Amino acid sequence: MKTREARRLRALRTWTPGIGVALLCAASIAPVLAQSYPVKPVRLVIPFPPAGATDVVGRTFAGKFAEAWGQQVIVDNRPGANTIVAAELVARAAPDGYTLFLTTAATQVNNVLLYRKLPYDARKSFQLISMVTVLPYAIAAHPSLPANSIPELIAFARARPGQLSYGSSGTGSTGHLAGVLFDTMTGTKMVHVPYKGAAAAITDLIGGQIPLYTPTMTSIATHLQNRRVKVLGIATAKRHPGWPDIATIVEAGYPGYEVNTWYGLVAPAGTPRAIVDRVHADTVRASTAADVIERMRQLGADIHTSTPEEFAAYIERDFARVGKAVSAAGLRLD
Repeated sequence: MKTREARRLRALRTWTPGIGVALLCAASIAPVLAQSYPVKPVRLVIPFPPAGATDVVGRTFAGKFAEAWGQQVIVDNRPGANTIVAAELVARAAPDGYTLFLTTAATQVNNVLLYRKLPYDARKSFQLISMVTVLPYAIAAHPSLPANSIPELIAFARARPGQLSYGSSGTGSTGHLAGVLFDTMTGTKMVHVPYKGAAAAITDLIGGQIPLYTPTMTSIATHLQNRRVKVLGIATAKRHPGWPDIATIVEAGYPGYEVNTWYGLVAPAGTPRAIVDRVHADTVRASTAADVIERMRQLGADIHTSTPEEFAAYIERDFARVGKAVSAAGLRLD
């Protein structure tokens, strides 16, 4: 026993200094890594086409990052399959900080609930960095639609089951789920028309090809100002300070009809924490810039930054909230 113990102590004496040196080296490298990053252009992947809400928010922050880093931040729009195309691309990218992803509730929550198999693991494929914004949803209509409020829309839709259509930015998107939840709660039966992103859906709404659309307020703010569309109700618990004249769907007698989406920054899993912390700090800093605050206010996007840990907790709460809606509708996409 004494011999064995002596060998163990000799081993500890032999290896402990080496481990200590390694730890000291790692500790000294981390700050240097954060200070030097980035040394080349950074790619920001956005999972929807240009001109939609996701794209506008992403480009706003990309511009601020480029200013702070002295490096070009290349926006790479990769639409398709309800964000799955972009998510798979990022999940497979090198975890070196030079590929960032403006992820969405669809990527991290909705798709996990809707698809049995995904080419990425929402909890393991990405390193969370920070939430960026929370965006309220609404029910918008072409000005020619006779309904001008949620009660009028419900009466109009009930009288025409299976005839009234609504567009969304994609099958399984938050907008799609907003329509499913509306049908479930109000007893209407509307027809879902999926688009490949918000821009195409808005174009058809303005053109009168679809009578209804379930967008973020961000994506239609300008068109609402120009009276190209009208909003029948906003899906927030209380009236939004940005649009105090728009009634909530809750006010129409449907408590619990609250639908929002959020955008956040992530990187491929394994990205060094020093880089994550640098990007997080610059995200928070950008969110306090007067021009960013004003841009988000104009768009109706509520700035909402967080630590990676707070981001993870928010996602878990979303799983519970969205899961109830998906379960109630019996919705599966595969």
